[in-house]
Amino acid sequence: MQPSAKVHLYDFRVRSNEAVGRDVFRMVMESPKLAERLEPGQFMNIAVPGDASHIVRIPLSFAGADAAAGTIELVYAVVGEGTRRLSKMGAGSGSTVVGPCGNGWRIAPGGRALAVAGGVGAPPVIAAARSLVAAGRDVDVILGAQTKDRLWGEKDARDLGASDVVVTTDDGSYGRRGFTTQTMEDLLAQRDYDLVVTCGPSVMMAGVARLAEGAHVACQASLERMMTCGFGACSTCNVAMRAGGYKSCCMDGPVFDAEEVAW
Repeated sequence: MQPSAKVHLYDFRVRSNEAVGRDVFRMVMESPKLAERLEPGQFMNIAVPGDASHIVRIPLSFAGADAAAGTIELVYAVVGEGTRRLSKMGAGSGSTVVGPCGNGWRIAPGGRALAVAGGVGAPPVIAAARSLVAAGRDVDVILGAQTKDRLWGEKDARDLGASDVVVTTDDGSYGRRGFTTQTMEDLLAQRDYDLVVTCGPSVMMAGVARLAEGAHVACQASLERMMTCGFGACSTCNVAMRAGGYKSCCMDGPVFDAEEVAW
């Protein structure tokens, strides 16, 4: 599978960039031409200024794109030097971004869907849930975080019209105590779904994929890999396939049919 749109280099300008949790930031960038072309589940590669020795761009998914306003909403965690500098970019600053990259969610009308997100896997899942609601589906959303101050997406999930939103935290500081997979197991026993979409830590997605397969429900997973180049040249983001061999996360994904992945 090849990306649905040709990748280009665009300029962007920061409209806002604010902390929304502990080491979690929300940036709204202005890049009108890219905002018109992004599809939910795709990603972009951002050049973060401030260190000339940092030649590798940062791959980030997005939570929403407004073609009319020319804006893109990113929610990201500060996990290293690059994202630390990204968090310091103030309103009016700018750089360049490569996109739209990869293949996103495959959304079609159907029955009830379940969206499962862990940590900063929430942005592409929120984007998927918004598209599912727009396609006329009922959507339940499970959002997991280590602790309350690292949670993002609950208000967004409710605002987009999700039928049910359940929050879990590892430490029980908010919502249900425990893991997203425990809540997913409960919902699968109560309701009928024909699609699961998920993004988060690999161990969580492996559990989500296992539960979906056991319930005979189709599952799409947005994988997280070190996508160094973003266009399939460096082979640092290979994904092992259950049938054997590898696929490229940046070119064949980042969204895969979960049953194809060798978890």
